[in-house]
Amino acid sequence: METRRFGPMDDKVPVIGQGTWQISDRAGAREALDRGIRLGLTHIDTAEVYEGSEETIAPVIRDRRDEVFLVSKVRPGNASYKGTLAACTRSLERLGTDHLDVYLLHWPSQHPIEDTMRAMGELIDDGKIRAAGVSNFSVEDMEAAIEGLGKNRLVCNQVIYHLEERGVEVEVLPFCRDKGIALVGYSPFGSGRFPSSGSAGRKALDGIGKRHGKTARQVALRFLTREAPLFAIPKAEKVRHVEDNAGGQGFTLDAEDLERIDEVFPVPEHVVGVPTI
Repeated sequence: METRRFGPMDDKVPVIGQGTWQISDRAGAREALDRGIRLGLTHIDTAEVYEGSEETIAPVIRDRRDEVFLVSKVRPGNASYKGTLAACTRSLERLGTDHLDVYLLHWPSQHPIEDTMRAMGELIDDGKIRAAGVSNFSVEDMEAAIEGLGKNRLVCNQVIYHLEERGVEVEVLPFCRDKGIALVGYSPFGSGRFPSSGSAGRKALDGIGKRHGKTARQVALRFLTREAPLFAIPKAEKVRHVEDNAGGQGFTLDAEDLERIDEVFPVPEHVVGVPTI
């Protein structure tokens, strides 16, 4: 599995990980997560707001915690100073581990960002988390988080990023690249917006895939993780999907491929805010 440095951390993290949002079949998800880990998709993402997700992950990682790069998130409503500390403790208990590799603020919160980041710093000092990150943050929001963290580095921003939603490439990606912050794309297949069979976008992806011996979804994943600091965390609920996801690396899109993708899936000229789902 292809890996790269995760922001300023020394860790080499798989460019493709496993997301656990809206998992309904816990047994199937555990089987898929296990298969993904065996295939090298060891970056596992969850959140306290993903009801049941942390409990689903716990037995899968119980005997191999050191193999997994584990990420969870505090919900904005809990992101006061004391609330962040308490929320992290609950997540650790549900996951059956003594530490997270990265802990994120899930969205910008009504609580002062300096209070949330102060709690993150304390969690780092206490060894409960190794690093802090954010999710769904604009450049302005990231700047505030960086200031609030003080001596600690902001390691990632997790955002929606798929072929039909490339707005983060306008401001957020350049900022992350310049500051050495990992940009982790969630919903890389668009949560139902993946190009349908016969559409211009699907024909383009199928054509590129045919040249590389890859599926359309594998081509999409390769594009979305084509360079540092990009990572992707497609949903992991079925073994066959995880196996297909694992094939979305290990090959290079050439200039012709990239030009074709830009033509069919253009970057918007103007972006207001950071889109979420």
